[in-house]
Amino acid sequence: MRRLIFLLLALLAAAESSLAGVRVGAERTAEYIPLTQNKKVGLVANHTSLVNGVHLLDTLRARGVSVLRVYAPEHGFRGTMEAGANVANGVDKKSGVAITSIYGASKKPSREQLSGIQLMIFDIQDVGVRFYTYLSTLHYVMESCAENGVPLIVLDRPNPNGHYVDGPILEPKYRSFIGMHPIPIVHGMTLGELALMINGEGWLKNGVRCRLTVVACENYNRAEEYRLPVKPSPNLPGMRSVYLYPSLCLFEGTTMSIGRGTDFPFQVLGHPNWREKHFTFTPRSIRGAAKNPPHEKKTCYGIDFREIAIDSLLSQRQLKLEYLLEAYRYFAKREKFFTGFFSKLAGNSRLQKQVEQGMSAAQIRASWQPDLAKFRQQRKKYLLYNDF
Repeated sequence: MRRLIFLLLALLAAAESSLAGVRVGAERTAEYIPLTQNKKVGLVANHTSLVNGVHLLDTLRARGVSVLRVYAPEHGFRGTMEAGANVANGVDKKSGVAITSIYGASKKPSREQLSGIQLMIFDIQDVGVRFYTYLSTLHYVMESCAENGVPLIVLDRPNPNGHYVDGPILEPKYRSFIGMHPIPIVHGMTLGELALMINGEGWLKNGVRCRLTVVACENYNRAEEYRLPVKPSPNLPGMRSVYLYPSLCLFEGTTMSIGRGTDFPFQVLGHPNWREKHFTFTPRSIRGAAKNPPHEKKTCYGIDFREIAIDSLLSQRQLKLEYLLEAYRYFAKREKFFTGFFSKLAGNSRLQKQVEQGMSAAQIRASWQPDLAKFRQQRKKYLLYNDF
């Protein structure tokens, strides 16, 4: 019965995608299956790697493609592990294909881990935000493929936050796995476009270039809404959380809770001492989603963003700095509001200083504009779809 329900949900998801008129790169099998002939293939994928409701691994094997190894990113191959948890090596129970972790002791496939691979395929749904780690995984896969002479195919997927560009540009000093490139928090690009940019701008180590093929989506318009057929990770359960994520994830670098450990992560904001607010929630440990979340078992007072219409969130087209400014203003012990993680998320130390200095959202946003103007020009060279 559970399997039947799963299949029905998968079919409904595929129907929703097709009704939107978009064919993702993975669905365009005629564009890449011929390239796999007589090749030992590696696959970087997770639970979002679907072809009309069927996992890409199963699709490839059904078409006779020799998949030698699967490489699992953050949250694991099946997308069931919580954020930040080490992913272990293993074997996919359904197919018997070996799974190699690239989110554990190492986040970059080693020469040994690429042994025998003649072609790599990358297919993961992104959400269009710099600190969402699948972009960093793509970077390291490209770098490893370039260093070891392995061609890479990126099967592109729409960016649900691809309808705007906003936020500060990351400074090299703050480069980390949650931000590796000099791009804004919201970049308005797909992973396929970013792969072209990483190659074109020489951002791989020692300036190496990946032998890259991008299979683009059909009928994708970044100015139109694209609803994800499956949740991209455990703590982004729906489109509301996906749209709020760019603004609320900055709070991961503060003492606030954004609802990890609830049934509505990235849809609320709160703290045990924010008594001016009447909405409450209590974080708890949830297997596969939130182990020991901030303020576990404590009543948090704050804001319920589920009251905001999704259409309103979609039309904002900018980071909502007002949330950050309001929370900081009402926090009694302001010297303890930020953690050292905040500057990594922001990509610089200036944003924290601007908040502490009492700058308005408009003033802060104005300080980003010269760099954002340069980035918009830079990204034009790599766009595969009409800009907004």
